[in-house]
Amino acid sequence: MREGVASAAGVSGPDILFPRWPAPAGVHAAFTLRTGSGLSQPPFDSCNIAAHVGDDPAAVAGNRARLRASLGLPAEPVWLEQVHGSRVVDLDSGDGDGPVPADSARDASSPRVADAVVTRAPGRVCAIQVADCMPVLFAAADGSVVGAAHAGWHGLAGGVLEAAVRAMETPPEELLAWLGPAIGQAHFEVGEEVRAAFLAADAGAAAAFTANPRGRWQCDLHALARRKLAALGVSGPCVFGGSWCTYADAGRFFSYRRDGRCGRMAALIWRA
Repeated sequence: MREGVASAAGVSGPDILFPRWPAPAGVHAAFTLRTGSGLSQPPFDSCNIAAHVGDDPAAVAGNRARLRASLGLPAEPVWLEQVHGSRVVDLDSGDGDGPVPADSARDASSPRVADAVVTRAPGRVCAIQVADCMPVLFAAADGSVVGAAHAGWHGLAGGVLEAAVRAMETPPEELLAWLGPAIGQAHFEVGEEVRAAFLAADAGAAAAFTANPRGRWQCDLHALARRKLAALGVSGPCVFGGSWCTYADAGRFFSYRRDGRCGRMAALIWRA
């Protein structure tokens, strides 16, 4: 199933990629693009939603407000401070309360320093910010719980998907997953240490790496995520998405590897 993009026609805000997956009634998901009616100036143009990349804070606040209005969000998304780890915030336990700490004063014990988030309660919006790393959205087939994970190579190797699935407390075979836009294999060159990190736990992960003429490897994040999910019991027919490359499509996506200083997009999921 191919994702569909909707412009913010008549409504100020980012253009939105809506996942095409059989999400149950009451579960809503969206992925923001860099395009649309935003307030950020180059190199963050125009719909940057990240407060930690050096953009004008007023522009970021305005973009987030436009996002809430254009999607009709029930609440402000819970913005994590992502550190490429595997910690999960459970919004139902109050973990998501309190301000996000300053980037210069990270504290691993802070409630919002995490790379995955889950909730069972309606009206709470899970959010992951990306600009090449892969966002993975989860929903129970019965709509009882939703979640999101930030899955770059560090997070994938470090077990962020495993941690997110555990936190959802739902049999894996009853979960749906959507793999959002991420840097594609053709543009994601990595060293031997990255390949070794995956092969140490799964020899079959070698299939996700292709040698290049520079003696390094082209890494397929989407393939690695599918392997991780399959090992957890989230089977192939229940995994969707994985068709967009952030690096290759500069018109729609921010890409840190392509541009360096740039904005961030958001993957969002919530229960109505």
